[in-house]
Amino acid sequence: MALFNRSKKKAAAQAAAKGKGAAPEKQSQMAVIKDAFNLVKREKPGALAWCAVAFVAVWALGITWGVSIHQGIYLGIISFPMAFIVAFFMFTRFANTAAFTSIENQLGAGASVLMGIRKGASTTPAVNVNRSQDMVHRTVTRAGIILTGEGGHAVRQMLQDEKKKSERYVPGVPVLEIIVGNGEGQIPLRKLQKHVKKLPKKLSQNQVREVRNRLKAIGGMSMPIPQGPLPKGAKLPRK
Repeated sequence: MALFNRSKKKAAAQAAAKGKGAAPEKQSQMAVIKDAFNLVKREKPGALAWCAVAFVAVWALGITWGVSIHQGIYLGIISFPMAFIVAFFMFTRFANTAAFTSIENQLGAGASVLMGIRKGASTTPAVNVNRSQDMVHRTVTRAGIILTGEGGHAVRQMLQDEKKKSERYVPGVPVLEIIVGNGEGQIPLRKLQKHVKKLPKKLSQNQVREVRNRLKAIGGMSMPIPQGPLPKGAKLPRK
């Protein structure tokens, strides 16, 4: 349930914005579930009703089947946890969708999603920002250097500028470009993590560490990260 840890992500965002590395306090599972419930209630109000319908339907089916074979009480008890699991699975899916919806179209939404990749990726948000708040984020993975742009038409030139800068600092390392959006050739925000993780690996772990160290000299800009639940357990950017 780390996906829905709203308070933890909010604390991380505040620490990142202030340039501090202090880790946020651990949140209890009940608080996590409460945050997820409130998020779904706000973003997808009809989802909770569908979860309830799924629970009742599965439990009723179990009881009905039990009655038909004269084992109503036994199958009623057995089907209860099964109904809960089905309803909870639906709830987590709705919460995942609501988490993306809550940060979509916010400044730096792409960065928050990229920073949610737990292993094998290091993201520096807002390495390039213009007056229109178009921005480029830089992620280093075994696929190489991934430049992710958010914004209007100007972001394409910004990506090219950052690509040239990256190639100058770490020549020979693959540099990939991604534009977040719902247009042709763009990657929707909710598919961004999956797309990045599927990119073919071309660097070893040692090469990734070397690239990260070289790119530290370039740095990035201080910027607030969208508050709220973030996909796949977002973490503080590495210094």
